Amino acid sequence: MTSPINLSGRVAIVTGAGGGLGRAHALLLASRGAQVIVNDLGDAADAVVAEIRAAGGQARAAKCSVADAEAVQAMVVAVLAEFGRIDILINNAGILRDKSFAKMDLADFRLVLDVHVMGAAHCTHAVWNTMRAQNYGRIVMTTSCSGLYGNFGQANYAAAKMALVGMMQTLGIEGEKHDIRVNCLAPTGATRMMEGILPPEQLSKFKPELVSPAVLALVAEHAPNRVILSAGAGSFELVQLTMTQGIALGETATAEAILEHWDALSDRNADLVPATGFDQARHELDKLERLQASAAVCAVE
Repeated sequence: MTSPINLSGRVAIVTGAGGGLGRAHALLLASRGAQVIVNDLGDAADAVVAEIRAAGGQARAAKCSVADAEAVQAMVVAVLAEFGRIDILINNAGILRDKSFAKMDLADFRLVLDVHVMGAAHCTHAVWNTMRAQNYGRIVMTTSCSGLYGNFGQANYAAAKMALVGMMQTLGIEGEKHDIRVNCLAPTGATRMMEGILPPEQLSKFKPELVSPAVLALVAEHAPNRVILSAGAGSFELVQLTMTQGIALGETATAEAILEHWDALSDRNADLVPATGFDQARHELDKLERLQASAAVCAVE
């Protein structure tokens, strides 16, 4: 049986932790012994800090917008001055500006990307070298089913959330030798951002605290690296970005041939999960070599 996860001595920053999922994450991490930095705007952060302390945990507030790179850097400098290390970063802060793409103002598109993508980049960049120097770090990016699969009226949000998957994949590779493990959470929680999307009776089943165990698993000492973990209503799933075996057409490739062989191209049997982006090129070269070898044999015969 797996031993209980103990975060005593660990310092964790949770962004957007004044309510909803972030609050639930902060409460759980603190209950397992972490010193939690509750990041948010306004008095909401203070309320969560008071809640954690009342339960016997350790926390302090850090009030700034993750979209403000200088403020984020100042937050990290203050945390390091007080605690000397940062072990965990939960990039949870986010906003919605939902509209169909035809009606969407590009300013709202840019704003959503600034908060979700640049906000996560600001926070991650600010802690990255500290984690490298201490040879330990656990980072969670918050992606979404909108980015992974699409949702009507959320082109801006979907673009931002899928960008975080790409950031996670690369940082997981770059940080691995320093024991920095970077993962994505794809949550479904009954928060203000979900209001109006599901009927109340269904929404009530998606309690934020039922998502947070996934976060704890992703920041544990024996956490995985470079996974996308979905969580909602007490259920958990792994999302995998796969590639079919595909087809090889070689020098005679045409668009018509691609469409003609679409069934073979889309066959999900023996799907691949590439370890890095370069594995796509390796797979394509392998298929080309097999095609050429087969053609050579046929020519001899």
